[in-house]
Amino acid sequence: MEQSEKSNRQFVLAERPVGVPNDDTLRLETTDLPIAQEGQMLLRTVFLSLDPYMRGRMSDAPSYAPPVKLGEVMVGGTVSRVHSSKLVGFSEGDWVLSFNGWQDYALSDGAGVTLLGSNPAQPSWALGIMGMPGFTAWAGLLKIGMPKAGETIVVAAATGPVGSTVGQIGKIMGCRVVGIAGGAEKCAHALEHLGFDACIDHRSEGFVDELTKALPDGIDIYFENVGGKVFDAVLPHLNAHARVPICGMVSQYNVTELPDGPDRMGWLMGQLLRKRITMRGFIIFDDFAPLYPEFAKEMTGWLDSGRIHYREEIIDGLEQALDAFVGLLHGANFGKRVIRVGPSELAL
Repeated sequence: MEQSEKSNRQFVLAERPVGVPNDDTLRLETTDLPIAQEGQMLLRTVFLSLDPYMRGRMSDAPSYAPPVKLGEVMVGGTVSRVHSSKLVGFSEGDWVLSFNGWQDYALSDGAGVTLLGSNPAQPSWALGIMGMPGFTAWAGLLKIGMPKAGETIVVAAATGPVGSTVGQIGKIMGCRVVGIAGGAEKCAHALEHLGFDACIDHRSEGFVDELTKALPDGIDIYFENVGGKVFDAVLPHLNAHARVPICGMVSQYNVTELPDGPDRMGWLMGQLLRKRITMRGFIIFDDFAPLYPEFAKEMTGWLDSGRIHYREEIIDGLEQALDAFVGLLHGANFGKRVIRVGPSELAL
């Protein structure tokens, strides 16, 4: 079913998943098209961002943001066009960065909406390199990692939208960058197109030994977004005074119980103490929102000069969103994963 001007498709949260989300987690509903009243505009979704944090919002466990309620539209960042407007400052046809969630249309009073203009060159990039993922990489590395020329940076999910940007910024800062990715193709991309110095396949049987060989001088900054076995392999290589920005733990989002084996918390705390390691979790717009203009100016310059390369994976059709999201949680994405919900043209 394609996007239309007569109805509104919505994916609502039907039940809270235990482990990996499945076909019962979200329910596709069709409602009447909303009508903008005075002080409102109707936004038509063109691109929907898929991001790992969405898994946490499906759960009702305590977190930094409230969960999606059962029966509510699944949350998500979007790039949309103004379908109709009775709101000062926004005109029909404008492109906006919004938070429509997993649906075709949404009413807005303008709160939290960013105007992208009437003809942006790459509108979907507002969900990636110029949006939350790019900003996360920039702020996490530069403001928490504080890289110095000659240091070694390791980043997991090295070809994802955050990891690939972290690594490229690290090279701009004069650091040695080692990526960790899932599969030979992704590692080759990190080396040949992103400029990493080394990339280790975490699916390889020799992963731990290969990582050790790639780190003769240890690790000064580890940008954490995966956790699990990757963090276990990285931790012994952290140098004294290493910095560990933590923006995610995607390998743990579907886990329902602690892993088997001994409690290693004491060992971890000992490592942090003896090596004086700094670990800091962060939520990008909660912690660094005032820095966005600085980020946008610097990132635009790097993109224009070709110093930063960006890979985007666009999947057509709102009905594909759940399968594409589950694949994202399993590392199936290659670059920033975006759903094209509707056409870019103003008229359907």
